[in-house]
Amino acid sequence: MAVVERSKTDRIRELNDAFRRSLIGGRVMLTTGVNALADDVKAKVLTAVRAFNDFDEGNDPHLEHDFLSVNVSGHEIFAKIDYFDRGMRFGADDPSDPEHTVRVLTIMLASEY
Repeated sequence: MAVVERSKTDRIRELNDAFRRSLIGGRVMLTTGVNALADDVKAKVLTAVRAFNDFDEGNDPHLEHDFLSVNVSGHEIFAKIDYFDRGMRFGADDPSDPEHTVRVLTIMLASEY
């Protein structure tokens, strides 16, 4: 049986999807604009970010599923995953290696970008 090796991009995408869907395995940051939304709207924002799966060439050119844009209750929301070293001081050397990478999902109003 042939062994199929996944590319680093495939692994990054899998890790990003798992983190975004579960919000486990990294840090989630809400900007002041998102945090100021009513609690029920914030809940809808988190639900929309977790459920998003409409990635295509236009919004995911690197195939990593690290950025998305959704409209929730009239608010344009951006969500971006960045990769840091375990000390949170520098960018991660290899985002496909979860042992040495901390994922940070920042959820913001588009106007805060």
